[in-house]
Amino acid sequence: MENFWESSVWGNFNLVAVLLITLLLANGLKRQIRVLQASLIPTSVLGGMLLLIIAGIYRSFTGTDLFNARFFGENGTTSLEIITYHTLALGFIATALKSSGGKLTKNRMKEIFNTGVTTVSTYLLQGIVGLIISLPAAFIVPGFFRAAGILLPFGYGQGTGQALNYGSIFENEYGFAGGKSYGLTIAALGFLSASIGGVIYLNILKRKGRIKTQIGTDKALRSEEIQGENEIPMQESVDKITIQIALTAAAYLGAFFLMRFLGNLLPGMRSVIFGFNFLLGVLIATLLKTAIAGLKSFDLVKKEYINNFLMTRVSNFFFDIMVVAGIAAIRLHLLQDFWGIILVTGAAGLIVTFVYNHFVAVSLFPHYAEEQFLMMYGMLTGTASTGIILLREMDGDFKTPASDNMVYQNFPAIVFGFPMMLLAVMAPDKPALTLLILVLFFAVMNVILFRSRLKIFRSSGM
Repeated sequence: MENFWESSVWGNFNLVAVLLITLLLANGLKRQIRVLQASLIPTSVLGGMLLLIIAGIYRSFTGTDLFNARFFGENGTTSLEIITYHTLALGFIATALKSSGGKLTKNRMKEIFNTGVTTVSTYLLQGIVGLIISLPAAFIVPGFFRAAGILLPFGYGQGTGQALNYGSIFENEYGFAGGKSYGLTIAALGFLSASIGGVIYLNILKRKGRIKTQIGTDKALRSEEIQGENEIPMQESVDKITIQIALTAAAYLGAFFLMRFLGNLLPGMRSVIFGFNFLLGVLIATLLKTAIAGLKSFDLVKKEYINNFLMTRVSNFFFDIMVVAGIAAIRLHLLQDFWGIILVTGAAGLIVTFVYNHFVAVSLFPHYAEEQFLMMYGMLTGTASTGIILLREMDGDFKTPASDNMVYQNFPAIVFGFPMMLLAVMAPDKPALTLLILVLFFAVMNVILFRSRLKIFRSSGM
C-alpha cells in the first residue's frame, strides 16, 4: 500500500512541475535579457539548458544524477526519456487532427511537393555527412559507435523525440553506450544551430535593409481565429480543450494497439515499430479525423468538435515539454570521450543544412526565397516551431506561402522519408552500404526536386 508522502507518489509530479517552472523561468529570462531575445533560442531550449547546467553542478558535488534523487522518485532520468518519447507523438497527433483548410492551386501543390522533397533531401544530406564523420572516427576513438552519424538527421531534421527514439534503439539493440544522450545532444546542438545560423542570416538581411526585427509585436487574435463556425461551445458540460485532449489521447491509444499488433506480428522489429510511435499516431489521427468527417456527412455528428486554435495550443504544449525534458535528460558524463566528434558533427550539420536549403530556396522559390529559407532552415535544425520563430522575424503576418508549405509538406515528406527511417536501422550492421544508398537516394531526390530544370523532364512535359 502506497503512502501519500512517499517519493513514488510525488516523484513524477515533482519532475513535471520542475519542467514547467523552468519554462516559466526561461520565459522570464528571455523577456528581460536582450541578448537572449536576439539569439532567437526557443524558450523550451533555454529551459532545458538551465536544467542541464543545474544537473551538471549537482553531479560535480554529489557524483550522482540530479533527476535520480529521491525528490524525483529515484528514477527521474528514465522518466524524462519517457516524457520525451510520448510528447513527440502527442504533439504530432494534435497537429494532424487540425483541419487542413481550403483548396490548393496547382502551383501551390508544386511548391508544397518541392518543400516536402527538400525536407527529405536535407535528411539524406545530413545522414551522409554524419556517417562520413562517424565512420573514420570509430577507427580513431576507442569505443565510438561507427553508425552514430546517422543520428544527425534525426537530431537536426526531426528533433528531440526522434533523436531519443533512434539513440535508444542503438543503445538497447546494438550496444551504443550513451546512445540516447548522444542523440539528445545532437538535437540540442540543432537548436543552437538554428539560432546561430538564423541570427547570422537575419542580421545580413537587416544590414541590407530587407527586414526590421519584429520582436514583441504580437497582435490580438480575432474571434474567428479562436472559434470557427458550427463548433461546440467553449464551455458546456465539458470544457472544449478537454475534448481536444481526449481526441488526442484516443488517437494515441489507437496507435498503441496498432503498435502492439505489429510488434506481435513482427517481434524482431518491435523496437523499430515502437520507435515510429509518432508516425503511426499521425496515421490513426488522420483516420479518426476522417471518421468524424464521415459521421458529420451522415448528420450523425451535428457540430464541429475539433478546434484548430485549441489543438495548436495542445500540440505546442506537448512540443515545449518534449524539448525541455529531452535536453534535461542528456547525461553529459556518458559523452566525455566523444565531445570532439559531437561538435564536429554539429558544425557540419549547421553548414550543410544552411548552404543546401539556401540554394534550394533561391533556385525554386524565387518570389519568397528568404522566407522559405528561414522556415526550412529553422525546421531542419530544430523543430517546426523553430522554423516559425525565424520566419516571423521577416514575415510576421505570414503573407508569403512559406508557413503553409511547412504545414502541408508533411505528407510528401513522410512518403519519401519513410525508407530512410528503415535505412537508419540498417546502419549499425552495414554502415558503408547505408552510406552508399543514402548518396544514391539523395541524387534521386534532387533529380525529382530540380526536374523542371532538367531537359529530360522538360521535353516530356513533366
